[in-house]
Amino acid sequence: MHHATDQTDLPAFPGARSQRCPFDPPEAYAGWRKAEGLQRVRLSNGGTGWVVSRYEDVRTVLADPRISADARRFPELRSNAEGKPDAFPRMDDPDHATVRRMLTSDFTVKRVTAMRPKIEEMANGFLEEMISNGAPADLVRAYALPVPSLVISLLLGVPYTDHEFFQKHSSTLISVTATTEERAAASAALFGYLLDLVTRKEKDPGDDLISRLLTDRVATRELSREAVAMNSQILLLAGHETTANMIALSTLTLLCHPEQAARMCDTDDPAVIANAVEELLRYLTISQNQVNRIAAEDLTIGGQQLRAGDLLTVNLPAANRDPSFLDHPDVLDITRDTRGHLAFGHGTHQCLGQQLARAEVQIALPVLFRRLPGLRLAIPFEDVIFRHDMSVYGVHELPVSW
Repeated sequence: MHHATDQTDLPAFPGARSQRCPFDPPEAYAGWRKAEGLQRVRLSNGGTGWVVSRYEDVRTVLADPRISADARRFPELRSNAEGKPDAFPRMDDPDHATVRRMLTSDFTVKRVTAMRPKIEEMANGFLEEMISNGAPADLVRAYALPVPSLVISLLLGVPYTDHEFFQKHSSTLISVTATTEERAAASAALFGYLLDLVTRKEKDPGDDLISRLLTDRVATRELSREAVAMNSQILLLAGHETTANMIALSTLTLLCHPEQAARMCDTDDPAVIANAVEELLRYLTISQNQVNRIAAEDLTIGGQQLRAGDLLTVNLPAANRDPSFLDHPDVLDITRDTRGHLAFGHGTHQCLGQQLARAEVQIALPVLFRRLPGLRLAIPFEDVIFRHDMSVYGVHELPVSW
């Protein structure tokens, strides 16, 4: 067993990305993939765990029923106060599947395809506003954040006018440097806000996910009002944080690879655009340390003997750059076949909103590059502030001109 005394010798996870190659995962991850067994690390909450960095090991962990996602098994990772229900990503099957099924109808390929014209209209609207305000502009605030934020607000039935409130608390929740107290306060504020919204929607339902859950699931006692608020909190957080960072970071990546940007945005073939987005998802893998699991019994993963109760954290950026998964993994190639990448996870807990996220990025990037063929950074690349301090990687701001 590792004792608290030797924690200082352990590497931190997530590791620090290099300022020179900010698109690449930390260099240490390559060594972790090659080393025998699993790497023991210090987690951002102060605890320790095993980090799983090889592609095959990650797939194994995410598909093995002996490895649990149940929040009740690891109290140190709970940002929830007592008395609040756990959200579906923090449950195991069959409970996880039951709640997830109640949410999937809003995130199907069919539903997302129907939303595409509306998403495109929003993207053009925010871009129009950015252009009329003149250069330079912060692409994060003006475009990358508002598009997915408005989409998830409409889908859930959360008033977009409150977006500053939930963006502020969301960023605290995924900050690697926030204290446990700060995270708990942010979670409580969001949960309180959503519980309030649930109460309002019970009296005055709309055409949105929260209203449907109230009508179809709370009325039948399948879900509590608190569970609706908690699951909405997760969807709200995931719905704008991840996609917003993916749009901004992809824009910067394409500005650094102009020939690939041209190939992606000068085509009308949706398959070319879709494939380019898959490669960007793989190459950037912005979810740094959000997938945590616990061994429910003794078992061996990647040659490492684990004990029941051991904490595992899944290193998606390292797995997606594993040479055993594909050739030249550190090269961005938007024409390659990236099937099987793990940017959205794997197994039963694979990202619920992945079709929506894909559509948003597939729309936002071509709209941006076609409307602004002269798009460029308004500051030196060295001055871009990357989100080294966040569980969801990206840039804090992206000043651009055109």
